[in-house]
Amino acid sequence: MALRDRISTDLKNSLKAGDKRRTSTLRLVSAAIKDRDIAARAEDRCDGCEEQEIMTILTKLVKQREDSADTYEKAGRLDLAEAEREEADIVREFLPKPMDEGEIADAAAEVVTELAATGLKDMGRVMGELKNRYAGRMDFGKAGGRVKDLLTGAA
Repeated sequence: MALRDRISTDLKNSLKAGDKRRTSTLRLVSAAIKDRDIAARAEDRCDGCEEQEIMTILTKLVKQREDSADTYEKAGRLDLAEAEREEADIVREFLPKPMDEGEIADAAAEVVTELAATGLKDMGRVMGELKNRYAGRMDFGKAGGRVKDLLTGAA
């Protein structure tokens, strides 16, 4: 089942179950996807956004929730921090299992080899390809460090 359909089905189920937190979170996700669909149509892509773009949206939503939770925690608002983390967990359900350190290192080495990247000038190309292939699964902060090590010979 396509990711878009899973989100829609889950939204309907949460409405039936009366789960307010889940319903509001999934409505937020659906709105973000629809917003991206509108932008895609403006670019003459009549089918709307692709699966990878949805993964990127979900990853961004999780990051926003985590950042907000940290901010609330620092301000002493643990109730709001907990609510943000619950929302992040709901969104995470639709993302594939994150890659571990070893998988990130292997993927980075594979892309560097495929693109015949030789120096830091190729870092943007390598990171772009990693984002195309592993959106929603890879921690690009860790991947960036690994790619830099590979390209400078520090690995």
